[in-house]
Amino acid sequence: MKGEKQAAFYQSVLNSFDKAAALTDLPKGLLSQIRECNAVYQMRFPVKINNQFQVIEAYRVQHSQHRTPTKGGIRFSSQVNQEEVMALASLMTFKCALVDVPFGGAKGGVKISPRKYTEVQLEKITRRYTTELIRKNFIGAALDVPAPDYGTGAREMAWIFDTYNTFKIGDIDSLACVTGKPITQGGIRGRTEATGRGVYYGLRELLNQADEMEAVGLTTGISGKRLVIQGLGNVGSYTATISQNEGGAIIVGVSELEGTIYNPDGMDIDKLIKYRKENGTMIGFPGSKKLEDRDGWVSLDCDVLVPAALESQIHKGNAGSIKAKIIAEAANGPVSDDAEDILRDKGIIVLPDMYLNAGGVTVSYFEWLKNLSHMRFGRMEKRFNQNTYSSLVDLVEKTTGKVIGKRERQVVARGADEVDLVRSGLEETMITAYYQIKDVKSRRKRVHDYRSAAFIAALNKIGSDYLNMGIFP
Repeated sequence: MKGEKQAAFYQSVLNSFDKAAALTDLPKGLLSQIRECNAVYQMRFPVKINNQFQVIEAYRVQHSQHRTPTKGGIRFSSQVNQEEVMALASLMTFKCALVDVPFGGAKGGVKISPRKYTEVQLEKITRRYTTELIRKNFIGAALDVPAPDYGTGAREMAWIFDTYNTFKIGDIDSLACVTGKPITQGGIRGRTEATGRGVYYGLRELLNQADEMEAVGLTTGISGKRLVIQGLGNVGSYTATISQNEGGAIIVGVSELEGTIYNPDGMDIDKLIKYRKENGTMIGFPGSKKLEDRDGWVSLDCDVLVPAALESQIHKGNAGSIKAKIIAEAANGPVSDDAEDILRDKGIIVLPDMYLNAGGVTVSYFEWLKNLSHMRFGRMEKRFNQNTYSSLVDLVEKTTGKVIGKRERQVVARGADEVDLVRSGLEETMITAYYQIKDVKSRRKRVHDYRSAAFIAALNKIGSDYLNMGIFP
């Protein structure tokens, strides 16, 4: 059953591609090349667990090498299979093209449930997986650059880097072989929050569009909008906290493994995350009501539904019950292909994953550039800018005869830290990409949804790259 679900996910990606491809002017042969995965590495390797050898199933898929290196996360999940990894690698290609990150798409997966292993055992598995990638030249700063995904994080990326560095002695750019690393090991500030912050920037931009909001009966702006978050992992938690604390959104519902809770008046997401950490569950959070059906999050009354967990969570069987005006795809492939027509007929806007969760790969790109330049962002210019701004403040004080307070001076005259530059670059990326998608949607009469528009925008860029290579006349 699980394998069928992943196969359906891959087919859903292909269906979306075919639908968008039919609306482009690119040659059929070129479209066929873009559609298929270039390389699929399926591996089995033994790892000694509890004095017994266990054979681990794992994958690395490179979807497109029209630009190198290829880029994509590694997920640890008991549900990993080849079709799922192929689907995710395909989405990475279009995602990178859409936000103008110069990578081809890739993805990796290790078929394990991380909860069933100790830290030492997970390290063994991660290092052995990395060794397999090294053997086949499926990892390297100029070849293929992994990153965190579902079930992995900075810890695993540190193990990958250390393993690679052990084999590749003398490689001056070895730090750039993987992104999402700890700050102390070449990581970049702002990477942990990147995907969730990107979701916030993209959603905020959509909500600022008067024409789009009028069509669904909402006022403009994110402030006061009621959000339901499905999945309180890295992406869901940062999306919720940033939307609440910086945008003024109201979190009315949250769904996780232990169930779904709801409060129509809103819940403080910071307190909820703290409560869950202390108690091991969200259930019982003051002021909230637990739904009898954990999957009831789909039909909760809200303005924006944010699926931030796994693929195919919204499908033909439950799409008709959705009350939200907007679905913000924070996860990869949370809306199945067979649900799209139902949602479109209901007038629901779907902001697609290949755009909305591109914050992670965007900031991974910044980390890769930082590693290749061997210098953290802001080191050269921060103090210069700070001194320049301070001199301007002095000039204003001298000219006007008024004194600016110490706190105000610190705000006005401070130079940008690395995290400030990362957030600024991410915001610019998400805003620019949104208007590229909207331009396609508004100018092409047969394009009525954001997903098709995003695919077309990405396909045109990828097609241009291939045509400029001279491979396709």
